[in-house]
Amino acid sequence: MNNRLKVLRAERDWSQEELAQKVGVSRQTINAIERGKYDPSLPLAFKFAQLFALPIEEIFLPTEEDLV
Repeated sequence: MNNRLKVLRAERDWSQEELAQKVGVSRQTINAIERGKYDPSLPLAFKFAQLFALPIEEIFLPTEEDLV
């Protein structure tokens, strides 16, 4: 799954650590999600959506593999 977290975080001038604190996870988790190594749980995806005031589907973008 692709995502726009790094861009959204950069637009707000937040570090990975700051974003992690805002949603209650570790900086390593944010790093893994941004790099596409880990897909967030649905509750975590909702936290990101609420924080950025965007629908989940504008933050997390499925790849062709995800749709099959």
